[in-house]
Amino acid sequence: MRGMVYAAALFGVPAARGAGTVPLPEAKLLERDAEKYWLRIRQDQFLLPSARAFLNNGSLGVAPRPVLQAIADYMNGAAAVAMDEPNYPRWGYETLDEHRAEMADFVGCAASELALVHNATEAMSTIAGGLDLKPGDEVLITDQEHPSGRNCWEMKQARFGIALRQVALPLPPRGPEQLADLIVSSIGPRTRVLSFSGITSPTGLLLPVREICRAAREKGVLTVVDGAHMNGQTPVRIADLGCDFYAGSPHKWMFAPAGCGLLYMREEMSDRLWPNTVTGRWNQKDLKAARFMMLGTNNRAIFEGMLAGARFARRIGVDRIYARIHGLARRAFEAARRRPYLEVLTPEDDRMYAALVTFQFRKPPPAALAEACRKRKIWIGFGARVRVSTHIHTRPADLDLYFETLDEFMGRA
Repeated sequence: MRGMVYAAALFGVPAARGAGTVPLPEAKLLERDAEKYWLRIRQDQFLLPSARAFLNNGSLGVAPRPVLQAIADYMNGAAAVAMDEPNYPRWGYETLDEHRAEMADFVGCAASELALVHNATEAMSTIAGGLDLKPGDEVLITDQEHPSGRNCWEMKQARFGIALRQVALPLPPRGPEQLADLIVSSIGPRTRVLSFSGITSPTGLLLPVREICRAAREKGVLTVVDGAHMNGQTPVRIADLGCDFYAGSPHKWMFAPAGCGLLYMREEMSDRLWPNTVTGRWNQKDLKAARFMMLGTNNRAIFEGMLAGARFARRIGVDRIYARIHGLARRAFEAARRRPYLEVLTPEDDRMYAALVTFQFRKPPPAALAEACRKRKIWIGFGARVRVSTHIHTRPADLDLYFETLDEFMGRA
């Protein structure tokens, strides 16, 4: 109880609603009544108010009760100095081997290849800043990169004179083969690095990462995958992708709290990367990826929450989660496609999206639409282009409410 009061204070939720953890519903309920099962998950495991339609998980996910409990428990122990020396209440000078081993098992790589950092932005900046590239060496990106996946290379271009070139991706594409052919054929004689998103942030487009990385390696080009939207949204093993470097954001789809991230480097690549932030052991190369965790004092409770999020996902079932969130995304896709005032940018091919559906208005929406969404507690981004994110706490009624609100202000042809 005391731990959840701490969590309530940290995350701004009412203490009474945060008290205690609740067991998951039995799997038999899922077989008998799937909608009732997922509604129970939302009601029992998340602090989302019933009136809230949360459709913006792609920006920042919602941490469930077990994650809040893990954070609070650790902070309580740290405040009471209840830990022994091996569990010193911080991180930033420690390799956290047990944490990395458990997380590496969950995301599919060797623990020696994984560093725990703050977010995908930090991981991408570490990769871009740490690679030795000469003036004129080219980095190839796409036109759908998040600012964190583009600006890190732009800064390297401004500072060191590398060349930066981008490939325009079609919206919507015809198929994954078209995307692979387009990106791989864009590799030129000066290309040293290919940096691209596994799932693009602006549109939720799922790229054929394995095929692209395999072809790039055959050409002698390093691959950097911005995987901020991959882990938790779609079943993936990082090592199976064949990339050289990878950045992840567990706080989006893996139920983790904000402030934790993943930095992967293929083991033989760890010696090629310079750290950007340094303290003791920064050059102890036998640490492999853990060398990039020497960042100075940080709050280790965040990683206790991250591991709790991974355990929560495992208890429900990664494949079961994917089936649910993709089914909801398909519902959003069909709803958007039926509306003549929307242009759907997500391809119909199920292989090319997971739980993110994107569309744009054919004419500018009225300002009153955004205000109506706020009043109706619909949490979603606004603008000419809209990205709908679904997760296991999303209810079909949340999607229905949003599209009914669109109809009210945009009209039906």
